[in-house]
Amino acid sequence: MQTLDTMLITIDADDPRPLYQQVADGIRELIASGGLVKGDPLPPVRQLATSLGVNMNTIATAYRTLQDDGLIAVRHGAGSLVASCTITNRTRAELLSPLRPALTQLVLADWPLGKILEAVKQQIHLIKSGSS
Repeated sequence: MQTLDTMLITIDADDPRPLYQQVADGIRELIASGGLVKGDPLPPVRQLATSLGVNMNTIATAYRTLQDDGLIAVRHGAGSLVASCTITNRTRAELLSPLRPALTQLVLADWPLGKILEAVKQQIHLIKSGSS
C-alpha cells in the first residue's frame, strides 16, 4: 500500500480535460487499480498542488469531485482519505455516458464489434493492474 504522494499522477497540458479532472481521474485510476484502498490518506491540498505544479484550487476541486462520487472523505483540518473503492451515487446512465463518444469513434473507424470488445477488456485489465 502506497500513499498518493509516492505515486504518479500526470498532468498533460495538451489534454482537453480541465486540470482538476485530470487529477481526479488519476486518483480514480489509483483506486480502481488497488494502488489506493479504503482508509489510505491523500496528501494535503497544498502538498499535492506543489508536487504537480498546479494551483491549490485545482486540487481542492478535484477532491470535491471525488467526494461527490463518494470515493474520498474530506475532513477539513484533519486531511482527506479514501472512503470507498466504489462509486455509489451515480446512475447507470451517468456512468455510461462518457463511454458513448469513445465507442462512437471506434464504430466510425469501422472497428468490428469483436475488436471493440477486446479493446475494452484490455483497457479494464490495464486499469485493474495499474498499467498505462
